[in-house]
Amino acid sequence: MLRLSGVSVSYGGLHALSDVSLDVAAGEFVTIVGPNGAGKTTLLKAIAGAVPAAAGRIEYGGTDVARWPAHVRARRGIAHVPEGRKVFSSMTVLENLEMGSFRELARPQRAETLETVYALFPLLRERRTQLAGSLSGGEQQMLAIGRGLMARPDLLLLDEPSQGLGPRIVELIFEAIAAIRRARRLTILLVEQRVVEALELCDRGYVLETGHVTLVGERETLLADPRVQHAYLGT
Repeated sequence: MLRLSGVSVSYGGLHALSDVSLDVAAGEFVTIVGPNGAGKTTLLKAIAGAVPAAAGRIEYGGTDVARWPAHVRARRGIAHVPEGRKVFSSMTVLENLEMGSFRELARPQRAETLETVYALFPLLRERRTQLAGSLSGGEQQMLAIGRGLMARPDLLLLDEPSQGLGPRIVELIFEAIAAIRRARRLTILLVEQRVVEALELCDRGYVLETGHVTLVGERETLLADPRVQHAYLGT
């Protein structure tokens, strides 16, 4: 479904990504882990079209979309849940969710998808008339994921969903991501710093460091790799 070949992204002469290649098959759950500043967020932004790729190919469904604007990629089924949640603070929870269903294929099933989101995150139903800006950080993260799901995407990009959240809320978020996967064989690309939790959820993973892919493998292979254990698991 998704293939990156030799993708590079630069900001003001600095190389955020250099010659990155990766594959995500339809229905696969892939995790990208790595330290701060590795380029993980930039990678998702490049896939979603929020930043331009200076070089390389970004193939989605067999078509190179590297020059497509972000809104066209979204219409084609790529949903990006960004780092820091980015909810519409002055709109209600329900209005935020409805904004997620702008995709033509999602509109006829808006009511059905809304019920699915409420089943995943019952708190959002309770808070549906509340302004999004008044929600806690964890509630805003639930809303951001729910808004992404409202587009009925084919590819869901999740950027640091645990960022700034307490352990119990993080557990709820990861449980919801696992439930999303079980309910619908949705293709997911997750960027996350909680390495153990992220790798335990996925089929395969990539380790990104200083803009380069340094390791790739199945979940069990990466969790057992001494380099991953030493650098990220403290063993």
